[in-house]
Amino acid sequence: MPATTGYKGRLAAAAMLLALAACNTTDVASVEEPAAVPMTGQTNDPAPGFESVKAGSEEDFILNVGRRIYFTQDSATLDSVAIATLDNQANWLNNNPSWLLKLQGFADDSGSASKMEALSQKRADAVMAYLASKGVDAGRMWAKGYGNDREVRDCTERSCKVQNRRVVSNLRTQRDAL
Repeated sequence: MPATTGYKGRLAAAAMLLALAACNTTDVASVEEPAAVPMTGQTNDPAPGFESVKAGSEEDFILNVGRRIYFTQDSATLDSVAIATLDNQANWLNNNPSWLLKLQGFADDSGSASKMEALSQKRADAVMAYLASKGVDAGRMWAKGYGNDREVRDCTERSCKVQNRRVVSNLRTQRDAL
């Protein structure tokens, strides 16, 4: 019978531990941490720390839509990657009509300052025209070309310079100066 006594003793000890745990006076609700979104390993998992991004917010636009369009050297022509991003932007903007959009065009240093300013303005205007063609009210948008001012990186390598050939779509709640 010693095996039965050991079993009963362990059972009694477990019951005592449960009883002691029930006596804990800590308010569990006050120390409960928010439940983390489980990671499934899928491409559309939320980025850690961004699980609670509100739909229609500026963070939503930046993280889930994309705000940069890139161009080839000396061109203001939209390629298929730019068009895919702009289609996403147009859809998002049409679903969130309270936002205004400032389009900032930039260029690298492959020409004179006046040439780069004109090219960056053409890029910003091309993006604005495309978004308008997709139903975004042109009155909600304005475009400004900055030339090779405000470079992302000052560099000479081609792979680096492409970062400077861009239009950045910036959400605004009110119109600001160009």
